[in-house]
Amino acid sequence: MRRDEPSVAPAANLTLVVMKDGAKISSFTTDSEGRFRIALPPGHYMVEKDPVTKIGSWRFEAEVKPGEMTTVRWVGDSGMR
Repeated sequence: MRRDEPSVAPAANLTLVVMKDGAKISSFTTDSEGRFRIALPPGHYMVEKDPVTKIGSWRFEAEVKPGEMTTVRWVGDSGMR
């Protein structure tokens, strides 16, 4: 890897919180490959790193529809250069 190339790796063992309408409703931790599965009722959710940090970007939104599995693929930025 060159110095100016980004380092890419799964977000392993990262704790994230699930927010709906500004309230924390759940949390989960990713596995060693950055994967996770959580059961949520239908609705619109914001998911972010716990604890929230000022450095980097660890947030995404998800829309859960009735009777469907929602797949999300997101990219977090640690802010480290």
